[in-house]
Amino acid sequence: MAEFATDPETAPAVQPVQAEDLLGLDAELVRSAVAALDAGDDDALREILAPMGPAGVADLIEILHGAQRTLMVEHFAGFFDPLVLAELDETVREEVAAQLGTAVIARAIAALDSDDALALILTLGEDMQRRVLHAVPEALRNMLEEGLAFPEDSAGRLMQRELVAVPSFWTVGEVIDFLRESDDLPDDFYDIFVVDPRHRLIGMIALSRVLRTRRPVAILDLMAPVLVTIPLEMDQEEVAYVFSRQDLVSAPVVDASNRLIGVITVDDVVDVIHEEAAEDIMRLGGVREDDLYHAVLNTGRSRFGWLFFNLLTAIAASIVIGFFEGTIEQIVILAVLMPIAASMGGNAGTQTLTVAVRAIAMKELTVANAARMLSKEVLVGLFNGVLFAVIVGGVAWLWSGSPAIGGVMAAAMVITMIVAGLAGLAIPLGLSQTRFDPAVASGVFLTTVTDVVAFLAFLGLGAWFLL
Repeated sequence: MAEFATDPETAPAVQPVQAEDLLGLDAELVRSAVAALDAGDDDALREILAPMGPAGVADLIEILHGAQRTLMVEHFAGFFDPLVLAELDETVREEVAAQLGTAVIARAIAALDSDDALALILTLGEDMQRRVLHAVPEALRNMLEEGLAFPEDSAGRLMQRELVAVPSFWTVGEVIDFLRESDDLPDDFYDIFVVDPRHRLIGMIALSRVLRTRRPVAILDLMAPVLVTIPLEMDQEEVAYVFSRQDLVSAPVVDASNRLIGVITVDDVVDVIHEEAAEDIMRLGGVREDDLYHAVLNTGRSRFGWLFFNLLTAIAASIVIGFFEGTIEQIVILAVLMPIAASMGGNAGTQTLTVAVRAIAMKELTVANAARMLSKEVLVGLFNGVLFAVIVGGVAWLWSGSPAIGGVMAAAMVITMIVAGLAGLAIPLGLSQTRFDPAVASGVFLTTVTDVVAFLAFLGLGAWFLL
């Protein structure tokens, strides 16, 4: 049976953790854990796991596979930390959750703060969610079901229900006494919120300021106005942006009538920033989700659709080349040189695209400054185009022995680099004004534009000037 608290007298001694130990699992640690598993030495395994924390234990479970992972979960269940499940990759989590069973998962969720409990149940499959909800206490079940009803990736799903709210007529001394005597406080909190009798937010005070102020001082005199409130349905990416811009440690979540519902803390926002950044990187590569631990067949199927769409765009570029088949037959050297222009255009466009997608996500690139940014990218494309025109044109001249081919190559390079810079910014900016995510669709459109323009420019100029 899983336990969520360890007896101090029987707990293994925890050694200080060095900074380098927090950056990942080394091979020696993994070998030691596997050896303890094979030997069935629970004490040695517990000593290895004790300083690792939930994320480290999750990493270890992910590295193991097959019978070793099953054995690890069996041993681990005896001193189970519920936060480990939340740190696991989705595919591995489903496997581990099925092995631990509904009763253990339900007890784990009941031991967590409300935000961590909701985050954990959100990561479970629908069937496991239903079984766990049926197994937890009614009050917790109602809270979880309410959280699940909020839109996906919203502040309502991210917030923590446990918070400290006090009336405005209290003094600092009364607040301190309340904090000492209350059994229903969050494990960690940074701000104290001041509310009226209808629980509407009217102010807030940093915990550190309360502790530095004399007891008779009235809370009303001490509190500061609330500069930032988070609506329940705000997207978590926008929440992260607000925290970043305002340098917040925590922020209150309110409903439409300004009633205080919950609080979002910076530790959850860090997870959101990591999640959103990873999602954008995957989408730029045409991958819908992290499939590192998926089965081969599932991974292949998930990647096929985007690769097939890329095939269609490649066919479009090939059709353009087909229009100049006669030109290539007469001047074969063009077939050797034309990939250079397309490759340089694609790389230049990707540089601009990466900067643009990041700027859009950070609200730095908008319709208001689009014209200035577009003109800048055109000038950057012209600058690099001229430089590479000299280099590549010279190489083409020496290689082919024809100054005309060198000139065509140079001119095509200038055109391609300018269009690449323009498209790298314009495509994600245009997509951001529609329902399409720029991080998802920009790459394939950019590749098509740069390839088509490069081939048209190079082969078109070749047909014009060389035949």
